[in-house]
Amino acid sequence: MTEAAESQPPQFPDSYITENPQRSLEELTKALEEKSDDAEYYSQRAYAHILLQNYNDAVLDAKRSLELQPNNANAFLRKGEAEFHLKNYSAAQETFKQGHILNSSDSSFSSWIKKCEEKLIGSSCPEMQSINQKKTSKYRHDWYQTESQVIVTVMIKNIQKEDVHIQFAERQLTLNVNLPSGENYNLTLFLFHSIVPEQSTFKVLSTKIEIKMKKTEAIRWDKLEGQAALPLKHFTQESMQKYPSSSHYTKNWDKLVGEIKEEEKNEKLEGDAALNHLFQQIYSDGSDEVKRAMNKSFMESGGTVLSTNWSDVGKRKVDVNPPDDMEFKKF
Repeated sequence: MTEAAESQPPQFPDSYITENPQRSLEELTKALEEKSDDAEYYSQRAYAHILLQNYNDAVLDAKRSLELQPNNANAFLRKGEAEFHLKNYSAAQETFKQGHILNSSDSSFSSWIKKCEEKLIGSSCPEMQSINQKKTSKYRHDWYQTESQVIVTVMIKNIQKEDVHIQFAERQLTLNVNLPSGENYNLTLFLFHSIVPEQSTFKVLSTKIEIKMKKTEAIRWDKLEGQAALPLKHFTQESMQKYPSSSHYTKNWDKLVGEIKEEEKNEKLEGDAALNHLFQQIYSDGSDEVKRAMNKSFMESGGTVLSTNWSDVGKRKVDVNPPDDMEFKKF
C-alpha cells in the first residue's frame, strides 16, 4: 500500500462484513478504539453483531451511531433489525418508520415494516395483542442513588436469573427479560452520566430486579437519563439526603422501601422456601439469646437441630439428630 492509502481510514462495506462477520467485528472494535466518535463504524459493527446474533449489542451500537449522527438511516435499519430479532416488534416497527422517513427510496424499510405488521397482527387477534401489550407495559422501574452508585429497580416478580440479560455500557443500560408468558420485556436507558460497566452488577430477587451501577465520579445525578449539562454537581451533606428519580414528582423513598419489604413479607412461599423464610423471620425478630441459640445449635448439630432456647443449648453441646429415615455421615 502507498503512504497515501495507509493514511485513509479503513472501510467496512456490507459485503466485507458479510464475508467474515467475526473478523469484521474485531477490526471495527479496533477502529473504534482509535476513532470513538465515528457513527458509521458503530453502524457497521451493529451489522456484524446482527450476523453473529448478538442482537442486544447490535441495538447498543446502532443507538450510539444515532447519538453521533441522528440522520443516519442505515443505523435505523440496523437498530430495527436487531429489535425485530429480539421480538420487540412494536419498537422495531417505529424504528423502521423513522428510517424510512430519512430514506424513502430504500425498499428495505417498507419490507421490514410489513414484517413487523405481520408479527404484531399475525395469528393473534387485535384484542389479544392489546392484552399482551398491557402485560409487558405494566412493569414499572424506578431509581435512586448513593455517593458511589446508581440503583435501578425493575418490579417484575418470580423471574429466574437465567432469563435476565443485562448489558452495561459507559452511558447505557440494556435489560432484556424473558417473561414466563413467553414474551420479552426490554428496557434501554441512556444514562445521564458515565458508569463503570465492569463494576456494575445486578441481582434477581423474588419481587424485583435490582441493578447497581458504579459511578465514575462521586457526583449527584439530577436525573437518570439524558445529556448531562455543566457544571457537575458534587455530593453535599444536604444533597445526600435527597433521592432524585425519573419521575417529575418527589418520591417518598422510605415509604417505597417499606412497601417492597411488606410485599416480600406477604409473598406466598411453599415447601423449603417457606420453611427457610420462617427461620429467617424468627432469627431476624429474635433477641440476642435466640440468635445465639440458633447459631450454636445449628453449627454443633451439623444442621440437624435448630433451637431458640438459649437456657438449654447454652449449657451443653448439641448432638447431631438427623430425621428417623436418614443417617448422618461425616465426610
